[in-house]
Amino acid sequence: MLAQYTLPEMGKVFSSENRYQLMLDVSVIACEALADIGRIPNEAYQEIKAKADISPKRIKELEEEGCNKSMAFLASLSEKVGDAARYLQLGICYVDIADTVLALQLRQACELLQSRLNQLRKLLSDLAHEYKYTLMMGRTHGTNAEPTTFGLKLALWVREVDRSLTRLNHARLVATHGKMSGPVGTFSSIDPHVETFVCRRLGLHPAFVTNQSLQRDRIAEFISTLAIIGGSLEKFSIEIRNLQRSDIREVEELLLEGQSGSTSMPHKRRPYESEVISGLARILRGNALASLESQAMWHEYDSTHSSVERVTVPDSCIVLDYMLNSFIKLMENLRVYPETMRENIDNSLGLVFSQRVMLALMDKGVSREQAYEMVMRNANTAWEQQCDFQFLLLQDKQVRKFLSNREIMDLFDYDCFRKHIDFIFARGDI
Repeated sequence: MLAQYTLPEMGKVFSSENRYQLMLDVSVIACEALADIGRIPNEAYQEIKAKADISPKRIKELEEEGCNKSMAFLASLSEKVGDAARYLQLGICYVDIADTVLALQLRQACELLQSRLNQLRKLLSDLAHEYKYTLMMGRTHGTNAEPTTFGLKLALWVREVDRSLTRLNHARLVATHGKMSGPVGTFSSIDPHVETFVCRRLGLHPAFVTNQSLQRDRIAEFISTLAIIGGSLEKFSIEIRNLQRSDIREVEELLLEGQSGSTSMPHKRRPYESEVISGLARILRGNALASLESQAMWHEYDSTHSSVERVTVPDSCIVLDYMLNSFIKLMENLRVYPETMRENIDNSLGLVFSQRVMLALMDKGVSREQAYEMVMRNANTAWEQQCDFQFLLLQDKQVRKFLSNREIMDLFDYDCFRKHIDFIFARGDI
């Protein structure tokens, strides 16, 4: 299911065809740079540009015959180009090409992920405005607190998506650097002009100091950023799952026609997508750990990181792309039940106003400790006897010494929980 979804877009970024094409592009531009400084004949560059073509099938055949990946790539080009192929990657090591290509792939992946995040941001913002004043129970430690609004809950997610976009943009800047500095990074066999020329043509930043490869803290930051974004999606999904619980049921994932929540219990309405997103977030965190482990190298280069990145980089990008698409569809079809939200508030017996009563008593000169005790005593009775909190306060002679019937009645006003929502939305640019 994952592969079927991602192949048209994110999967294509990490396909062999795209990777080989990018390798060819980088190699040809490097030849142009070499011709620009007279290091190779311009006629040879023109021949390479005209004849060079990739054949993933032929590259695979050469690998099966015993060539390593870099030699198979060059050998396949030699068959197409002929004698001029000897100038391909002149003075450049394979890692120069591979790391520069990886930077290009990460840039392509970021463009897709940023597009998804922007789509999610707009969707959440629209929903936040739709439910801006829709009261629901706020919950802390899994228990009732004071009412909030469903729109404010979504506005919180909007701001987190904004931070995800900021983090991803920074990680993109860090990761999308190219290098053409040759073995161990000294430019001993290649003119620095080539690196400047290639990076400018490709729209990459040159890495100012390298050894034989780009340093892997760049990749570690990128993959860790994807894991953080995945963690945000998991956080949102867990909230949906909790709000869909049978004892709350304030929102619900759309159950597709013919889809069942359980093979044995026909009544089940399972939050399927939310659970999948939570599970996939664990893969992203595992990949982040593997990327952090890959920062270290022996001396100027070893290849321990490359085998890791063949898994972590494409998998993390593909998984996050899938998670974003799934969560967007989830939110587009989310069922919201404002009536149930209000019922759950009403079932709280009026206890959501306990802080307002305590503050009103304090305004009358009652100490905080005494006001807290007076309110908590009535709150405990309301819970234990399942009776109305406001009624108990009206009957409490100690409370009535400080608050009139009218004052107590006026404290139980739900509009107090909405009065600053506009300010929050404006400040948060929701």
